Order: sequence, then C-alpha cells, then structure tokens
Amino acid sequence: MDVKPFRIERFYARYEFTTRYMLSSSDCESRTIGDLLELEPDAHARLLGTWCGYTESPGAPELRDAIAALYEGIDPDEVIVVSCAEEGIFLLYHVLLSPGDHAIVETPCYESGLELARSAGAEVSRWQRRYEDGWAHDIEGLQTLLRPETRVLYLNQPHNPTGTLMDRATFERTAALAAGNGIVLFGDEVYRELEHDPADRLPAACDLDPNAVSLGSISKSYGLPGLRIGWLVTRDAALREAIMRIKDYTTICSSAPSEVLTALALRNRELLVERNRGIVQRNLPELDEFFQRHAETFDWIRPVASPIGFPRVRGVGDVDDFCERMAASGVLLLPGTVYDEPDHVRVGFGRANLPEALAVLETVLAAPAAA
Repeated sequence: MDVKPFRIERFYARYEFTTRYMLSSSDCESRTIGDLLELEPDAHARLLGTWCGYTESPGAPELRDAIAALYEGIDPDEVIVVSCAEEGIFLLYHVLLSPGDHAIVETPCYESGLELARSAGAEVSRWQRRYEDGWAHDIEGLQTLLRPETRVLYLNQPHNPTGTLMDRATFERTAALAAGNGIVLFGDEVYRELEHDPADRLPAACDLDPNAVSLGSISKSYGLPGLRIGWLVTRDAALREAIMRIKDYTTICSSAPSEVLTALALRNRELLVERNRGIVQRNLPELDEFFQRHAETFDWIRPVASPIGFPRVRGVGDVDDFCERMAASGVLLLPGTVYDEPDHVRVGFGRANLPEALAVLETVLAAPAAA
C-alpha cells in the first residue's frame, strides 16, 4: 500500500499542541470523563467495574444499541464499531475497491476520502465543488463521472471543510443515482446532528438505501475525540461480513473503557449536542462581524452545519506561510492547501474560547498597518 503524506495530520503534528488558540478545530468543545460520569447516577461504578479484556469485535452490545438508536430503521446487529472514523474509511474502501475499480469522491474533502481509495488500487474521480459556485453540487457533473466500474461514491454531509449541507432533494437524487447504477453510497456523516437548524437534517445514508453505508464518530458533533470510537452502519449483511474479515487484521476490537463511555455519551447525546450547538450559534455572529471588518482579506460563505467553515483569503501571499505566521502569533488556522484549495483557510468555531482567539488574530492582522 502506497499513500501520500496525510497533509492535515502532518500540519497539526507541528502546531496543534504548541499553539495557544486552535481556531481551526474540526471538533466541538470537549468534556472530562468526570463530566460524562455525571450524566447517569451509576456510571462511575459501572466504569470502575469495566473488565479490561477484549471486547466483542463488532462492538459491545450496549454500544451498538446506543448507535442503532441514532438511525430510523437500524438493528444493533447492523452496526460495526471501529476504533475511529479513519479506520472505518480504510476498512470500507479496502473491501469495496481493487485495482481496476473506480471511486467518486466529493471534494474538497478530508484527505482520507481520496488517498485511502487510491491505496486500494482504484482510480478516483473528484466530484469537485467550487467556492465560485457557492459550493453547489453539480448533479449533471456527477453523472458524467459514472462508469461501469464505479463501485463507491463517497459523500460527506454535513461537509468538511465548508460547513455546508445538501438540500434534501439533491441528496435524494444523488442517492438514487448511486443506487440506480449499483454503486455503494458511502455517507461520511461525522457532523450529523450538528446542523445549525435541526430541521435541515438529512436522512442517514443507511436508512435511505439498504446497500448504503453510514460512517459516524463520537469525535466531532459530540466533542469527544479522545475516546477514539467510530462506527460503520449498513443493512447489507454480506458487506458487514467482508468488513469484519478485514477488521480482524486492524484493531480486532475497540477499547473497553472507551466503549462504555461512548455508549454513555450517546444515550445522553441531546445534552452534548445542544451544548455544542449553543457554542456554535454564539460564535457564528462573532465570526460574521470579524469577516465583515476584514472584508478586504476574507470572503465568507456562512456555514449551516458543523463547527467549521472555509473562507477564501486574499492579499496574504502564500497561504501556508500565512498560517505559519499566525501559528507563531498564537492562533492556528488550517491552510486550504491540505484540501488542494490554496486560496482558503479552515476556521473552527466549536470552542468556547473563540472570542479570545479572534481578538488575538485581529491584533496580528492589524500589526502591519500599525507599523
């Protein structure tokens, strides 16, 4: 297997734990284990009583029950727990794709969506979305990408990095195109349940189509990336069996304490999501005003889901150098080059300290004019 360096992770490896303000975080405000244990009266005792042996390879029954409850028509046996969303992407691609196969990937995207498909030997086409089009989805363009050998369509909704969300009619048309051509719709839904207006929520891919696959995670909307738990959900029994055969060679099973804590979090997910949605809704107006004050530098398409957005930047020179200068000043923005979008940066607004981070960024941006 030959994969390119994971540019997002290489960038964060340099700066994430040494820069004071993470103004590019893709996850929401987290909590302590103590905070989670307060959600249920007997949770502390149950965690202390957790047996630190192997867990069931598809996931503990308690956790699969909690995950199944996220969906409309899913049985717990149709859930596969993975160590993180990253593992889920790897497993599904390496089940579905081989040399000679073809995949279509909605882009810009988290780099795994492209590189892990290529690592399986498949040819990959980008279903490219563009800032100039308001990040619209070109259904006619998607149709031109379809081939007889197309096996999977990777769709990320709500979308990383733009924070946009398909309308339901476009989503259903996309799903119908996949189903009608025998293509597995792979729905990366790690930001689901953090739509800014819950009425905009799309159906899960696995609920819409019995052959589709939904990818979920405890990391993003729920703000618990340290638990390192994700999941794949599909009603296709043969596909689940094939995934499990490869999973025997990756993690086999997940962390027992993490499974207990994730099940606890998901049973109380409304509390977690409402807290995080509240942070997002308080922070978005702050960002709106910031970008208005700096309209000569940033062009902003306002997100409607998730805690991230992808403004265009102008007049700053090389965007990688710009982000490195900001990091040195204490504020971390993610350069759009990691998404092959060199005129953009990713901002994150799911953290409670966003006003402080913006104040520092504003001071840095104003410094050259004051000099």
